[in-house]
Amino acid sequence: MVEIRHQYATVGSHRVFYREAGPREAPTLVLLHGFPTSSRMFRHLIPALADRFHVIAPDHLGFGNSDAPSVDAFTYTFDALTDVTEALLAQLDVTRYAIYVQDYGAPIGWRLALRNPEAVTAVVTQNGNAYEEGFIADFWKPVREYWANPGPETEPAVRGALSLDAIRWQYLNGVARPELVDPDTWTTDHREVSRPGNDLVQLALFLDYASNPPLYPRLHAYFRERQVPLLAVWGAGDEIFGPDGARAFSRDLPDAEVHLVPGGGHFLLESHLDTVAGYMRGFLTAGEGPA
Repeated sequence: MVEIRHQYATVGSHRVFYREAGPREAPTLVLLHGFPTSSRMFRHLIPALADRFHVIAPDHLGFGNSDAPSVDAFTYTFDALTDVTEALLAQLDVTRYAIYVQDYGAPIGWRLALRNPEAVTAVVTQNGNAYEEGFIADFWKPVREYWANPGPETEPAVRGALSLDAIRWQYLNGVARPELVDPDTWTTDHREVSRPGNDLVQLALFLDYASNPPLYPRLHAYFRERQVPLLAVWGAGDEIFGPDGARAFSRDLPDAEVHLVPGGGHFLLESHLDTVAGYMRGFLTAGEGPA
C-alpha cells in the first residue's frame, strides 16, 4: 500500500492543504486540479505513480481542504493562485518538476512555466486547455457573456455552474460507462462550493478566466522555443474542452504525444484511471519525465 501524506503548509497568511507521496529524492510531479474539485481528484492516480515519483497535489485556495478566505480577504485570480502554488513549491524546496494540469490547473501550470521555464521538465495535460480551438462554443457562450458584461443579466447563467445538476453533468457527460463514476465526486464538490461565501469565490474565478486566452500567444511561443515534452491525454467526450484542444498542441510541439480516449469525459480519471496512468508512466519514464 502506498503511503499518502495529507499535510498543510502556511503560505503567507493562508493554510494550504496538499497530498504528498513517494520518495522525496525521486523526480517530482505536481498535480494541479480543476473546477470544482480539489486534489481529491488524484486520490487514485497518486498511488499509481508514487512508486517512481515524488508526487505533490495541492488544493487551490477556495477549494478542498485549503483555506477559503472571502473575496474581501483574498483576490481570487489565476495569477494569485499561481503565486500561492509557486510559494508552496519553494517552501517544499521543489525547484524542478513535471506538471499534470486539468481544467483550472492548466492556467496555473502555464503561469508557472512562463515564470520559470527552467523549472518545468515535462507537461501532462488532461483536458487542460491552451488553445482557442479547445473551447466548446455552447458551453462557453454564457461565460464569455459574463466576461464582457458581469452583472445581474449575465450572472445567473454562470452561477448555474455551481448547482448539483451542473456539477454532476461535468462528471458524467461524454462518459460511456457512467456507472464507473463515484457519485461522491459531485456531491462532495457541490457541498464545498455551497459553503457560505464560496459562490463569490467561484464567480471571481469565472470572471478572471478571461485573463487566460490572452496569455496563449506567450504560452505557444514558450512551447515553440522550449519544446517541453508534452503528453495530452484527453477525454474525447468532453464538451467543455473538446478534442481539438488536445490536437492543437502538436502545432507548436510536433513531438507532443496526443491520445484521445473514447468514452471518457472531462474528469477522465474517474472512468479511465488505468489508461491515463499507463500513458503517464510510459511518458515519464521514457526520457520525457521530470529530472
